[in-house]
Amino acid sequence: MGVIIGAHGTQGALRIKPFTDLAEDVAAYGPVIDESGVREFEIKVDSVRGGVVIAAIDGVTDRRAALALKGLRLYVLKTMLPPLEDDEFYHADLLGLEAMHDGEKVGQVRSIISAGERELLEINRGPGREPLLVPFARLTVPDVDIDGGRLTIVLPDDVES
Repeated sequence: MGVIIGAHGTQGALRIKPFTDLAEDVAAYGPVIDESGVREFEIKVDSVRGGVVIAAIDGVTDRRAALALKGLRLYVLKTMLPPLEDDEFYHADLLGLEAMHDGEKVGQVRSIISAGERELLEINRGPGREPLLVPFARLTVPDVDIDGGRLTIVLPDDVES
């Protein structure tokens, strides 16, 4: 859902970089959990400033406690998320997929990078090879098979797979 990037003020408010389409939706699906699933937090959104959510979490009452949470990634259970339309994917489902080109494995999706209106898939091609950045669009990624663990990419002629 997002990551805590710092404190806001002295009363324990947090600055959260959201990974949701609408910034305020970082709190829309109920309590969030940390990566281990051990800690659970209820987020109360105060405002959105420049795409960053200013929010409170129960039990965090001063700047020091807020700063101690910096870098904490926030998640929700997938069952809490709304169903997807056709040709929509959650980022978590794309990570780790094998990237195929002309029937051959090129690499594996390592990350999704936001680049303005567009998203890029970073394809890890293995040790000693530069990663590929592939625009996540129908033209360059014509097939995504989540269940099969792969996606198909189309590379320009001047790029070696």
